[in-house]
Amino acid sequence: MANNPKKIRFAPNGAIYIAPVGAGLVIPKDLGAVDAPPAGYKALGYADEGGVTLTPAIETQPVNAWQSATPVLYNVTSASFSVKATLIETSQITTELFWGAKWVEVMSSDATPVATGVFRLDLASTPDLKEFSLVVDWNQGAIRNRVVIPRSMISDRGAIQLSRTESGKFELTLEALDAAGTLGYVLTNDDITGTP
Repeated sequence: MANNPKKIRFAPNGAIYIAPVGAGLVIPKDLGAVDAPPAGYKALGYADEGGVTLTPAIETQPVNAWQSATPVLYNVTSASFSVKATLIETSQITTELFWGAKWVEVMSSDATPVATGVFRLDLASTPDLKEFSLVVDWNQGAIRNRVVIPRSMISDRGAIQLSRTESGKFELTLEALDAAGTLGYVLTNDDITGTP
């Protein structure tokens, strides 16, 4: 097979979309419209220049036999799929995801409370872990790709560095959860299954 530089791919454009898992949410089954979130999903905005890291992983355990000095097969002990990104837009959705709580407007302490224009986000000592459905789109020209994770939870958050010269960043890692025997799926219109 000859080398083909036209088969080298980059991800110069993309988007991350998220939705709470619940009744009525339709998990996308196609590539959808360009630059438009799937129905029921919200865009997370800009990610930093490192882009998005997709990590499918499996852990295995060797099965050894008396008759062989090497394993005769491997057994899967765990499987995972993680999505990591550092978001750089400060918005309600990115801050609520990062802090793991909802913003609530503070009301005045008057006899008839009125909105103060100040919002408060309470950090629970025992946080409530929420499930999200996640979609990551990326493209190079007309070649489009999409990863769909029907169920996920935030497994890790990075530190926020407050700086005079650098924007605020919200580093999040989401781990796929089992969804009827799958972690998720990948969609593409790239001609990679035809002849080389």
